[in-house]
Amino acid sequence: MNLRIYGNRKLKSLPGKDTRPTSARVREAVFNIWQGTIADCRWLDICAGTGSMGAEALCRGAKLVVGIEKSPRACAIIKENWQLVSNDEQESRVMTANVLQQLPKLCGQQFDRIYFDPPYASGLYKPVLEAIAHYQLLDADGEIAVEHSPQDWIELVIPGWEICRKKVYGSTALTYYHVLP
Repeated sequence: MNLRIYGNRKLKSLPGKDTRPTSARVREAVFNIWQGTIADCRWLDICAGTGSMGAEALCRGAKLVVGIEKSPRACAIIKENWQLVSNDEQESRVMTANVLQQLPKLCGQQFDRIYFDPPYASGLYKPVLEAIAHYQLLDADGEIAVEHSPQDWIELVIPGWEICRKKVYGSTALTYYHVLP
């Protein structure tokens, strides 16, 4: 699969359907919405797949990008992709792990932007969002974008958070949350 990001940079991806990269249309929409907030931000990419969202954040000046992905093969590709686009002043880390086991290990860290894109039928939405809230991984001024199917989504209520926007792009939808003031 041909995968290009900001600045027409080409990324590697796994063959087959082991990962589902976020479409260029959705990726562009996310970065347009978050325009002006990426430079120097702390970015968490959950269920990172090919790492295209984290790579895009690095290209746009994120100072820290952390990825969580359970597939070792995908993690190797993510590391390569992120090394291709990052500079010496940026930090990136990829963790090969089950997301629910990894999130507690991030306790004490906070992220300005979080992108969460699990396999749609994985059952991860509620437990992962609750863990992010519980461990206070989302900065008080931060936002999380949750990618999901527009048909099967059940709006989740996360204590201390509220939905700040919803967008649909064909067969992909995004629900954005932020911490209540």
